[in-house]
Amino acid sequence: MPGIYLSLLLLALPAPSRAGQAAKDPVMDAMVRELDRSFDGLRHKEKVPLYYMEYELTVSTRGQISANMGALDYSGVTPSAVLDIDMRVNGMSLDNTHQVKGSMSWGDYSRSRSFPVALDGDEAAIRARLWEYTDKAYKEAEERFTKVEMNKAVTAAEEDPSPDFSTAPAEDFYETATLQQPDVAAWGARLRRLSARFEGLPFVYGSGVWLSWNNVNRYIVNSDGTRVKTGNNYVTLGYSLMSRTTDGMDLTRVKQYNGDSFAGLPSDKKVLSDMDRSIKELRELREAPLVEPYSGPAILKARAAAVYFHEIIGHRLEGHRQKLEDSGQTFARKVGQKVTSPIVSLYDDPTLREFDGIPLRGYYRFDDEGVRARRVTLVKDGVLKGFLMSRSPIRGFPSSNGHGRRSPGHEVVSRMGNTIMTASRTVPYSELRKMLIEECKKQGKPFGLVFDDISGGETNTERGGPQAFNVFPLLVHKVFTDGRPDQVVRGVNIVGTPLTSFSEIQAAGDDPEVFNGTCGAESGWVPVSAVSPSVLLGDIEVEKAPKSQQKPPVLPPPQAYGKE
Repeated sequence: MPGIYLSLLLLALPAPSRAGQAAKDPVMDAMVRELDRSFDGLRHKEKVPLYYMEYELTVSTRGQISANMGALDYSGVTPSAVLDIDMRVNGMSLDNTHQVKGSMSWGDYSRSRSFPVALDGDEAAIRARLWEYTDKAYKEAEERFTKVEMNKAVTAAEEDPSPDFSTAPAEDFYETATLQQPDVAAWGARLRRLSARFEGLPFVYGSGVWLSWNNVNRYIVNSDGTRVKTGNNYVTLGYSLMSRTTDGMDLTRVKQYNGDSFAGLPSDKKVLSDMDRSIKELRELREAPLVEPYSGPAILKARAAAVYFHEIIGHRLEGHRQKLEDSGQTFARKVGQKVTSPIVSLYDDPTLREFDGIPLRGYYRFDDEGVRARRVTLVKDGVLKGFLMSRSPIRGFPSSNGHGRRSPGHEVVSRMGNTIMTASRTVPYSELRKMLIEECKKQGKPFGLVFDDISGGETNTERGGPQAFNVFPLLVHKVFTDGRPDQVVRGVNIVGTPLTSFSEIQAAGDDPEVFNGTCGAESGWVPVSAVSPSVLLGDIEVEKAPKSQQKPPVLPPPQAYGKE
């Protein structure tokens, strides 16, 4: 069940220098030499030939500093180098990656197969480790192809007989993403100051402030001739605070600032101002009434709408879902058909490094199959145009468009990068709000809902269950038709099915915003971004959110005595 929950200092050298740098890189040299040797030696060793091989080595340095109530509670840096090996035997039309029908698609794609590699040795040491892991991966590929053949012999023919793999151009690119490590002492002091803002608040039962960073460089070499090194930086400053109501509902407010460098993070003044607003919102949520299940008009404000588009349609436009036998294939046969309002267009473009000056976490130059990323039109003026593709083809879409992604230890599948919704007609938000009230009156509803903030969501794409989504709002307001002030409410989740929900979009604002997050699906957790303006839906369904049965703490926090 895919879901999304709560950038890049790249030194791109000119072509001649890139080639020179790659030649001097002992890691790249070891990978190329061992891949060439292994592929030549293994391709005809068994009756079923090896026809494709790829090494992907992910080298990262991940760090975090966190503070709570004015005290530093964690500081650490973790380097890692992890190898993924892709082996394909037999041929492109049918190979060992073919789905074994009867197994769940999630399980079929989530086999862990990454291997740690020490990079402090010489070329011979690195190659020895690659050789060891290659042998394991090769034997696994041969064994699995036997299962594929047996499965095909006893199961019905697939609806989509497309090959298992497609050709792609060999790429030659070399860059190194560098990120200077932060001044830990200075940042620790800053986080302690910021976290102290939550002291003395008796209704805040948990809080924290953190700084995290991850410098990632990926080496990708394959038997097609691709030789790529590419990298990204991810830097995040964030805070959270939580409380609990007397009826046992946990409430949270979370804010994250994503960037590609430490210099791009906001000032203390900005963060403290946002903290004050979050404190106010949390206090209001504690006193807010529960919303009963509701169906009616609603506005998804821009950032919330971005999550909505990611969840309700983005995952369903990932190419492999149109072919997997146990997938719902919601849009597989709807190319060229109207699937939403004619004002809506949707595209995914991993090559965008930023939007209106905000770095996008979904940016990358090459996907995890070494294919160059590119923009893909998904929906144009309400009509479905295409899908996100890895090198696993589907009917009508025979090649990759650079969207094959994974986190280490998982199989590559087609995934989103930067998913952007645009509208051909927009209105100011104030006008969108008036349209909401008019739609409520038209439907005889005393109020509509405005979803200000959403933490994430999940969507079911498997045929064995309902083709439904569930989105988790954090801050919701009732907007009354009789002119009463807006009212904060709590305790609702947005639910629905994609074809119905997507058809209810009536209008869009002129206020696009960015959602940066990390998305989990079959191929692991990958950084993503989504951009959307606010949207008005003629009908949206909400149900009661699950809640804890725990009461609030019996005693208030110790620092709250003598304060508010």
